[in-house]
Amino acid sequence: MKSLSDGIAHIGIPTNNIEKTIKFYTKLGFEIAYETVNKEANEKVAFLKLGNLIIETYENNSAKMESGAINHVAINITDIEKAYEYINTKGLNTTNDKIKFLPFWDKGVRFFTIEGPNKERIEFSQIL
Repeated sequence: MKSLSDGIAHIGIPTNNIEKTIKFYTKLGFEIAYETVNKEANEKVAFLKLGNLIIETYENNSAKMESGAINHVAINITDIEKAYEYINTKGLNTTNDKIKFLPFWDKGVRFFTIEGPNKERIEFSQIL
């Protein structure tokens, strides 16, 4: 797996008010790297960048809005098919998730998610 990853892709933070979240993080020095709408979930989405840190924030009316609100950590993957095979071979696909596609960034992103032993969500993400 180490040879397939080049670091953290992003940290996902749900919000009830994306404009307020964008304003807060841009005041901290983050820049808007990408904005879109996830039509499948009917959610506004923004990727905010500061150096090599990217926060994916998405408007979700069921967001908990409390400490511990980070939804997932995404790991950059260079070959999503090989990563998926590795995770399944090791018995780590605890969610039985399949590789999915979203039309984010210029050419889209392919990803899948597993759950860690503490219920943490770990996303494996390849930007196309």
